[in-house]
Amino acid sequence: MNQYFATVARGLEPIAAQELERLGAKEVRPDFTGVHFAGDSALLYRVNLWARTLFRVLVPIREFTCPNADKLYQEVQKIAWEEYLQPDNTLAVNSTGGNRQLNHTHFTALQVKNAIIDQQRQQFGKRSSIDTQNPDVLVNTHIHQARCVISLDSSGDSLHRRGYRPAVGLAPLKETLAAALLEMAEWEPSLPFFDPMCGSGTLPLEAALKGLNIAPGLFRQFGFETWQNFDKSLWEQLRLEAKASQKTELEALISGSDRDADILSQARDNAQRCGVVSQVTFTHAELSQVEAPADKGVIICNPPYGERLGDVQELGALYKLLGDVFKQRFKGWTAFVLTGNKELAKKVGLKASRRIPVYNGSLPCTLLKYELY
Repeated sequence: MNQYFATVARGLEPIAAQELERLGAKEVRPDFTGVHFAGDSALLYRVNLWARTLFRVLVPIREFTCPNADKLYQEVQKIAWEEYLQPDNTLAVNSTGGNRQLNHTHFTALQVKNAIIDQQRQQFGKRSSIDTQNPDVLVNTHIHQARCVISLDSSGDSLHRRGYRPAVGLAPLKETLAAALLEMAEWEPSLPFFDPMCGSGTLPLEAALKGLNIAPGLFRQFGFETWQNFDKSLWEQLRLEAKASQKTELEALISGSDRDADILSQARDNAQRCGVVSQVTFTHAELSQVEAPADKGVIICNPPYGERLGDVQELGALYKLLGDVFKQRFKGWTAFVLTGNKELAKKVGLKASRRIPVYNGSLPCTLLKYELY
């Protein structure tokens, strides 16, 4: 069994841990902005293919005490890099965290890169080229206090980049957070889902992917696919199994609406790319015109909260309208509103039955639950 570490958004560690357990991970242990777990290569591939709430899956290869740059260079040189990397492979190094001596991530990454290519020069007389966009091997360096962990990044690009969404609105919700919100709302595919302010469609699309049991990683490539020990036949088998397990029809309606016709065309383009354009309904409508598409279901919406979009004063009227529409037209539904502004949340004018703390990026937010009777 190999040890792995999945990086996640702050506050989503428990949800990510549950997801990893469902995927078959062993020794699951949540940490700050990540989850430790164990498994074989098949699990590593499966987690990358299926995980909806994770950012990256790292494979730690060495951990050591690292008080300064010289020690970092020496310890990285002790790793037998030929096991992971040949001079004709491209390389990139990223760095997170830091300590008093190593407080600049770019400098830390440079030290690690130098240690690797100096070892290659000594051993082979040549070295790997650097490719920051699409490297064969992506090395992750994480420093916390006096400890350093060197890992291989099996995901490559962040897992929130599913590959279906080149088109995004002005303040897009990350796909990983959208998937986590569906979990927090305890939405099940048997329930209708609606987002009355859907923008480029992230919430309805993540609901559709879950509802049709479509693996979110089917639309992209992963870092492990260019590793020396990549098992292509195992990977193809997992992909074929994923495709075979897809459903052809949703159990219940999934829909979104927005006042902006241009952004709705982006949502439809995104739906086309992930193969659900015939399954998800997008409607051009002002919030004041919205009607319930079924007699019960779950609403999740992420209205602007003055941090990036819209002026807080003007937004007060929007939040009041949102509360009025819920109260008057969505009896029997459960609604969730994600907001980063407590004053605006009060304008909804409904009593929240639950308040769940959530981070949207670095911004502390609250997911408010409203039972609409």
